[in-house]
Order: sequence, then C-alpha cells, then structure tokens
Amino acid sequence: MRRLWTPWRMTYLVRERVGDCVFCQKLGEDDDRENLILYRGQAACVLLNLYPYNTGHLMVIPLKHTASLEELPAEGIVEVMRLIQESLKILRKQLRPDGFNVGANIGKAAGAGIDDHVHIHIVPRWNGDTNFMPVLAEIRVMPEMLLDTYDRLKTEFDARDLRSL
Repeated sequence: MRRLWTPWRMTYLVRERVGDCVFCQKLGEDDDRENLILYRGQAACVLLNLYPYNTGHLMVIPLKHTASLEELPAEGIVEVMRLIQESLKILRKQLRPDGFNVGANIGKAAGAGIDDHVHIHIVPRWNGDTNFMPVLAEIRVMPEMLLDTYDRLKTEFDARDLRSL
C-alpha cells in the first residue's frame, strides 16, 4: 500500500463542528478566506472546494439548508444559476480552462459527499488534465496552492457587481 501524506487536512478533521452541516458552519463564520468563500449573495454563495478535483473547483451553494434543488424557492434557483454563469466567466478569464464539468450529486446514491445541503460543482478542465497520475498512481497533481487560487479568484469576484444579478 502506498501512502500520500496530507498533513494540511488534519486541521479540518479535528476542528470543532457546530451542527451537522459543514456548509452552514462555514456560512455562519466571519472569516471568508479561511472558509474559502468567494462571494455571499442573498440566496446563494460561491466557495472553493477544500478538496478539489482540479484547480479552481468551485461550489455554488444555496444559503437555505435543503437536500435537493426542488425544495428551493424560485429566487434561490435563479441566483444559483446566475452565480454559476458568473463563476464560469471568472474561471475562463483567470484560469483559461478548455472546458468545465458542472453538476450536482443529489443524495448518497448519486455520490454526494454532503447529501443534506445541495450544492453545484463547477470543475475547470484542461485538455490533458487527466494523465497517468490519477489513473495509475491514484494521485491528483494540483499546480497551485488553494489560497493562491482563492486570492486570484476573490479579486475577480470582488471586482464584479454581482448584487445586480
């Protein structure tokens, strides 16, 4: 068996949990950089995934704690979709990916790691980003530190007038 040491995850694993939902906990705290929150809207927010599939892996999360999209009010759905649009624009400008995977895993059976608070993943993709490392070694290679990606994207989110969406 091979081991991949990830000591930076220990802080996450041992931190005090308030309630059961990690998203609600993050949204209830004030340190957006520590919680990787790029934007807070009226009905949804955008944050970087703490355990990304690729650099720039974002999640758009409704503020309402609900397990599925059909339980969101219409204005919540509209803001989620508008934030997905703006996130795609920002990622295209800052990271220049060749494509995206966008989607939600609703329920454990669908692969949701956090199944009680629905969220939409936006994963930038580049031609050739699936190479031998994840296929043969089961290791993902991340070319940029998470907080460096956060700082670059946060500047772009802050520069846009997203409240008028």
